[in-house]
Amino acid sequence: MTLRQLHRPIVMVITEADDVTADAVIAELNKRGRCEVARVDPGEFPRDVSMSASLDPESGRWTGPIGTSSRQFDLADVTSVYWRRPTPSTFPGLDQAAAEFARAQVREGVGGVLASLPNARYVNHPHRNWAAEYKPHQLAVAAELGFNVPATLITADPAVARSFADKHAPIVYKPLRVTSLVREGRAQAIWTRRVEPGELDDSIAGTAHLFQAEVVDKVADLRVTMVGDEVFCVRIDSSVDRLDWRSDYDTLSYQAVEPPVGISERMQFYLRRFGLIFGCFDFALDAGGVPYFLECNPNGQWAWMEPPTGLPMAATFADALEGNL
Repeated sequence: MTLRQLHRPIVMVITEADDVTADAVIAELNKRGRCEVARVDPGEFPRDVSMSASLDPESGRWTGPIGTSSRQFDLADVTSVYWRRPTPSTFPGLDQAAAEFARAQVREGVGGVLASLPNARYVNHPHRNWAAEYKPHQLAVAAELGFNVPATLITADPAVARSFADKHAPIVYKPLRVTSLVREGRAQAIWTRRVEPGELDDSIAGTAHLFQAEVVDKVADLRVTMVGDEVFCVRIDSSVDRLDWRSDYDTLSYQAVEPPVGISERMQFYLRRFGLIFGCFDFALDAGGVPYFLECNPNGQWAWMEPPTGLPMAATFADALEGNL
């Protein structure tokens, strides 16, 4: 395949094949027709994705062809990057050690080039996403900016955990990072859950745990998606009492609402602190209308909330990638 000469700006969407959120943005960009959209999963390198990048020693810019089974273009022509969910590379023909070596070379080489395009606007830059994913940093910045943050403890000391529970009960447990957990051949999800005093035993000493004071009079959750200065606030109600709304989507209803007073400005400051253009903020809303900051996912999902609310989130992401925000 010869290198295709494209005259419109190129938006590169870096993600896996099955990504409903990316699909919504791609559909909106294609409908507008003002740019070319290239969907690339670097995890498919070198089987279904090709790249040969050359560094210009004077400008410091990477140039050269990158291609998929459907198109080729030049790295220098990419104007925006929507960094979503690329898959890790797999090398089934190699032993474990060799496969890990090869995977690291793709991650650092291909991933490193795609994160180093000086002409491109990133939504968000992958390094910024990575830095903003740490919950301890999120909570510290949120508290500094004046958000209401529940009392929080990170420890592996059972005695300290029991003392925290005595002071702040009821408390909940949250994983510090969601990872793949398989038990007896089945994937397991770990949701936020209430911790009873008798559970605070010596097993806590095995690793770090995050405990937090429960927002006891919570009446709903708020999922607030911010893209640039645009704010989309969705109230999430459940037909049953749930600490973690993600545990059963069938019980949920959604309503577009105005964000509580003061949080939009704080969210803007929050995104700037982490160098982000976009973030999905989660708040617990108490009976008095007070929002409690729970977390901000710098690469969160939002597409499933657009149909029931009518909020133009995909259009706003398209605006950002076209440089209009």
